[in-house]
Amino acid sequence: MPNSTSNGLDILFAEISLPNIASLIERTARWVSPDTFRLLPLWFPEYARRMPFYKGRWSEPQMNRNRSTGISVHKAEGNRYANEALTLALGLRKRQRPFWSCCHIWGVDDPYYQKSNSVVLDHKFFSCIGNMVLLPAPLKAFTDSMRDIKSMLCICARNLYGWQCDHPDVREFNAELDNWTDWSSYPGSWPKYPCEKVPLGVVPLTSEIRTSAERRKARIRDDLDRAGDCYPRDKVREALAYWKITL
Repeated sequence: MPNSTSNGLDILFAEISLPNIASLIERTARWVSPDTFRLLPLWFPEYARRMPFYKGRWSEPQMNRNRSTGISVHKAEGNRYANEALTLALGLRKRQRPFWSCCHIWGVDDPYYQKSNSVVLDHKFFSCIGNMVLLPAPLKAFTDSMRDIKSMLCICARNLYGWQCDHPDVREFNAELDNWTDWSSYPGSWPKYPCEKVPLGVVPLTSEIRTSAERRKARIRDDLDRAGDCYPRDKVREALAYWKITL
């Protein structure tokens, strides 16, 4: 039995190797098509993690009341609209993906939960479908705590979509990706270079996905014109400009 000072990853690697973990993710992950990414890379520019929710078409705060204390607090975004973006971009509905998790690929991960993930606090990257992959829920822990797995996902994503996150807080991490050498652990179906190949689990762009994207663009356009005063118009316009999305 491990003692109280044992590193959990050391115990895990005594039972399963890094290549086997990477292979498990390779065979079960679901990726958005590059065609879908080019069609609409960012689906909910109005949201970022911790973004407060509003009701009445962005006219008044949406509150959560604690049943024990009676205190009401402003409800905030966790991962709802990132999940929604990935679900729609894969042509799914929430009821069709039980026990699957939306995993952000680029981010500031801290297994000790002491650092804020500044990437998903940014409207430009939170609902970016090139910054997400759908994984069976138990496998998400690998991406949160294993830097090598995170690195391989990022290499795959940037070669699949021709884009990598340029948030200032991941520049050092991106430089590490340029010097990646452990190709023996890297999944065989994942591209090592831009446009080299398509990984397992890519969901093709369908007419249903295209329709969902057009509906999203129409809603963003309408909200910019007609939503209430709490709608974050400046953030939305900044994010749309970054991605060169025309409505």
